[in-house]
Amino acid sequence: MKFDWSDLRRELGLWRGENKCLPFWWRDDDAVEPTQALKSLESMSDVLGVAVHLAIIPKLVTEDLAQTLNYQFVPVVHGWAHDSHASTGHKNAEFGQRRDRSVSHAELRVGLHRMRHLFGDRLAMMFVPPWNRIDEAFTPFLRELGYTAVSTFRPRNKSEAQPGLAYINTHVDPIDWRGTRGLAQPEALIAQTVSLLRDRREGRADETEPFGYLTHHLAHDSEIWEFSHQFISEICEGPVALYRHDRKEMA
Repeated sequence: MKFDWSDLRRELGLWRGENKCLPFWWRDDDAVEPTQALKSLESMSDVLGVAVHLAIIPKLVTEDLAQTLNYQFVPVVHGWAHDSHASTGHKNAEFGQRRDRSVSHAELRVGLHRMRHLFGDRLAMMFVPPWNRIDEAFTPFLRELGYTAVSTFRPRNKSEAQPGLAYINTHVDPIDWRGTRGLAQPEALIAQTVSLLRDRREGRADETEPFGYLTHHLAHDSEIWEFSHQFISEICEGPVALYRHDRKEMA
């Protein structure tokens, strides 16, 4: 299965011609235990040479997962239980406006403690709110707990949620969540990517934010796997610096 990457290649060529470098990273959500899908994710990461920031649900994670993750995975914290507490008619969110602060703070504290217990120094201090939504009232507490980044979706409009708490978002998700739940239209995904990169190159968006590709290994079919493999491979043919939050550096 081949996709037309010519527009993306042209855009990356312009980046190269202007001596620009694209910081790039990869995040995958909803891990709790070893699965065949996780093995497929690991294999693709190994082949591509790009680390996966694995967003793990603290309440549900098993010790088996902690014992089997190789170095290509960067464990990060994915909420607490991945339960929505939004009221009827509001978008899903685990840590939204209507949450009781004392209960939420307790969950955040226990979740981080559990993840540190399981992953130790491997844990990267990034918080990924389920459904990519979090009320900004929670961000001071995230910083108090020691987090250095929060990651949602779409280009950031400011570099930090709090002093010392960076926004490091994701920008492209290949899944058609509101429709087939399979691969979204490849042409639209590629056009979206080109537009996002052009906005950065031409100064309309923050070109210093790591450009994030978002996957959900448990929800992938063969087309999503193949598109993702080709997408990351194409991006990495450009002038790219890979980002790992556990190192806080580009490679």
